[in-house]
Amino acid sequence: MNDDIKSIVIVGGGTAGWLSAGIIAAYLQKHHSKKINITLLESSDIPTVGVGEGTWPTMRRTLKDMGIRETEFIQQCNVSFKQGAKFTKWITGEEDDYYYHPLELPTGMYEHNLATSWLTKNEPKPPFAEYVSAQQLICESGLAPKQITTPEFSAIANYAYHLDAGLFATFLKNHCIDNLNVKHIVGTVVGVNNCTNGDIKSVSLNNKIEIAGDLFIDCSGFKSLLLGENLGVGFKSCKEVLFADSALAIHIPYKDDEPICSHTLSTAQTSGWIWDIGLQTRRGIGHVYSSKHISDEDAKQQLFDYLNINKDQQSEYKVKKLSFEPGHREKFWHKNCVAVGLSAGFLEPLEASALLLVEISANFVAQQFPANRHVMNITAQRFNRTFSYRWERIIDFLKLHYMLSKRTDSPFWQAHCHQNTIPQSLKDNLSLWEFHTPSDNHFDHSQEVFPAASYQYVMYGMGFTGSSELYGNSESYFKKAIALVNNNQQYTQKLLNKLPTNKVLLAQINQFGMQQI
Repeated sequence: MNDDIKSIVIVGGGTAGWLSAGIIAAYLQKHHSKKINITLLESSDIPTVGVGEGTWPTMRRTLKDMGIRETEFIQQCNVSFKQGAKFTKWITGEEDDYYYHPLELPTGMYEHNLATSWLTKNEPKPPFAEYVSAQQLICESGLAPKQITTPEFSAIANYAYHLDAGLFATFLKNHCIDNLNVKHIVGTVVGVNNCTNGDIKSVSLNNKIEIAGDLFIDCSGFKSLLLGENLGVGFKSCKEVLFADSALAIHIPYKDDEPICSHTLSTAQTSGWIWDIGLQTRRGIGHVYSSKHISDEDAKQQLFDYLNINKDQQSEYKVKKLSFEPGHREKFWHKNCVAVGLSAGFLEPLEASALLLVEISANFVAQQFPANRHVMNITAQRFNRTFSYRWERIIDFLKLHYMLSKRTDSPFWQAHCHQNTIPQSLKDNLSLWEFHTPSDNHFDHSQEVFPAASYQYVMYGMGFTGSSELYGNSESYFKKAIALVNNNQQYTQKLLNKLPTNKVLLAQINQFGMQQI
């Protein structure tokens, strides 16, 4: 019996489905001589959730590898540039309370860790992100990460994107169909048919078509139609660690003279936080909160208060409600089915991990594509080990933002600091980081979703002091540190003088386009 893998069936469209199709199709076409048929099924009557409008810098490589032009992507998906996140009112709740998590690595991160130099610097000292990177001041000045003469996907300052998830899904769909030979079928799945060994044999559609496949990718959203409902893989909740389970989203048009932010704004509230993402033509804003700690009506009022919309005007605005349970599937690849996107799990929009997980999941499938059904079990075991670890580390990193807060103004913030809500793995790392600054050596994998640099930005941005390195630092270390900091200040000034604003660069790209590499 020939059990070679010859066909992939992706159930569900949206960003997760079409991004998975594009990543896998582009990789297999480039690296495999054997043709693998890829079919994507999506229903015409199920709207996509479109949770995230933020990406990580990895998306640049992903789009480039798929053969997409950055100019067309920016023009067609209402894209703006993202250089990190600004967290406001997360520490004390006061008006002047903010810190940055930039997308640039700290200056000299791998040759000379500046965190110890910053920790031992006398007061007053600049914010950590400003001390080690140019990107905080670039963002504060509303500047773009590149110039119009910078080639597509290249950067002066590292960047990701803010995008319209609905437009992005349509853009990816057209590219996959027109350029990557992905077959598109519209229809609602009404039945899943299994083999005697428990594998999925085919799915039945409402138009009486039956689609068979060798490998199925479940992108059916929260429903988890294939992995959860059909194959019975359980769900692992983390609501005792991360409390947010609701979101209210709204779109707000720009005022004529309003700038386009070059970063995500995250503003803490009494029982959650508000995201504020500037696209080219509008702002996407949402309140993420814990329904256990605040009512929907009060959460909506906090959202309107943030937007300075009075009660008489509130009925004019459409607010979309989304409910979710933070957590993930107990495993992600079972039998001949792998879940990607919301069908695998969802935590919350903080730090834009949702689309990142889609990217790395699809890349794993593509790069370790099983040749036949026999070796698929080995690939599945490795996928499950890898992604169980990744989900656990993301939970740790998101929890870090909450449990380091000094806010005591509401039960929500108080509960986040209770020791029984903090994962032991995070407690262990924080104990270590009392004596050593975060290093990539402190993690089990060489490639982490959130590396040591991200932990440094959040920890020291939120006022975690710890001590300097256990054994102190030599005089030569501090001389080198001073030189690096001086170079960073000079480089920062150079960029502030030459970079255009985010708004100006986007207008130039829409008018002229960028040059290809």
